[in-house]
Amino acid sequence: MKEQVPTPHIGAQYGEIAKTVIMAGDPLRAKLMAERYVDNAKLVNQVRNMFAYTGTHNGKPVTVMGHGMGIPSIGIYTYELFNFYDADTIIRVGSCGARQDYIRLGDLIIAMGCCTDSNYAAQYDLPGTFAPIADFGLVRGAVDACERFGYRYFVGNVFSADIFYCENPRKQNWTKMGVLADEMEAPALYMNAARSGKKALTICTVSDHILTGEATTAEERQTSFTHMMDVAFSLI
Repeated sequence: MKEQVPTPHIGAQYGEIAKTVIMAGDPLRAKLMAERYVDNAKLVNQVRNMFAYTGTHNGKPVTVMGHGMGIPSIGIYTYELFNFYDADTIIRVGSCGARQDYIRLGDLIIAMGCCTDSNYAAQYDLPGTFAPIADFGLVRGAVDACERFGYRYFVGNVFSADIFYCENPRKQNWTKMGVLADEMEAPALYMNAARSGKKALTICTVSDHILTGEATTAEERQTSFTHMMDVAFSLI
């Protein structure tokens, strides 16, 4: 039994979290994943209603869990999972807003790297700018899975913002640099993985389009974005 667990944010006992964790911002999406993909799912956390379920997928242990919205929230949960519960791999599945005109609603974005306006990396006191990147083996596996399933996907950079309602949005600057989409969590996940020597990946479904204004509904985002889940669970 580790002295640090349960933590202030996760009520699971040590050993109740699998080595591989698949996370979603919405805890109801985690519940959906548990019902759809996880055999013998057991609820192991409901602190703050951030549900976590542990069971098996194709005979392999897996935990699914919510992480909330934004870099600070996912930063807390993934730090505790990596460092206190000894998770080895965390895969985030979420939604994003497309920045390029060739990307459509429902396409998958595999975030090989992420740009950010967050100050999360300041804690490491690095003499420059850290570039948060995904684990290459997970990226390659996700690409292979998309090819097998026949899902439209793009691999590259995303932009991860600290602010959703921005007073002075400079939308085109990141688009001109080839950034594929906007989301709000990947840098903290990738930096926590790098610092703890673990593996991480973000796979997003395009829920809206920054250039065209197209958008999906909240219900669609909660219940129908299953292609990214298929890909994530194929990596276990």
